[in-house]
Amino acid sequence: MINGIGKILTGNSLNNITSNTNSQVMLETTLKAIGRPGFILIDNEINEDTKRYAAAKEFLYQATCLLVYAALVVPVFKRGAFKLAQKVFDKSEIGSFKSLKQYAHYLKLCDTTPNNRIQTLGKEIKGTSIVDADGKVRRKLVKDEYDAVMLKELQKTDEKDPPNTFHKLKGAIEFGNIVGSVFGLAIFAPQISHAFIHPALRMLGLEKSEEISEQKSLDKNA
Repeated sequence: MINGIGKILTGNSLNNITSNTNSQVMLETTLKAIGRPGFILIDNEINEDTKRYAAAKEFLYQATCLLVYAALVVPVFKRGAFKLAQKVFDKSEIGSFKSLKQYAHYLKLCDTTPNNRIQTLGKEIKGTSIVDADGKVRRKLVKDEYDAVMLKELQKTDEKDPPNTFHKLKGAIEFGNIVGSVFGLAIFAPQISHAFIHPALRMLGLEKSEEISEQKSLDKNA
């Protein structure tokens, strides 16, 4: 059991999660959405109505943050950073990747052991494209997706000479991720939550319209 835990702690999957801003934010926000309402609900110093209201409000806010992050960071900021890097850097520095998804798949293969990488690569090269009824290809082969340089990198077997991860492209995407996290969680999420949370609480029967009016009046007087 100890050996199993050790493998998990030192494995590539856990390393990828902890070293990636996207994974960190998603994990942290998910834990907050579960942990904070749970902490409020087990607090015996608060009456039941207040506990339900506070826990529901906290859960809705954290869920809003999670949705905003998922909808904003990857589609807008990470892809935007990828496209910007293509314009700023030469192909020799960032590779000839056609999309963020393609680069993510490349990195995933780079992070595996040489044997597993070669096996996976072999299956994808030897496989056949799956075509839908409407004629669209659902899955392209690696040999169709990558040029000779990319395949040469992926086919490296010496652990002392790992495949090139194109750190400039990786850094640009990570920077876009960080910027998106700041804008998404510090600016957009609070604004959206104000418009969403109170109607949701009223729908759940945890808040009345007159309570909102009283709160707004208190805020103005303050």
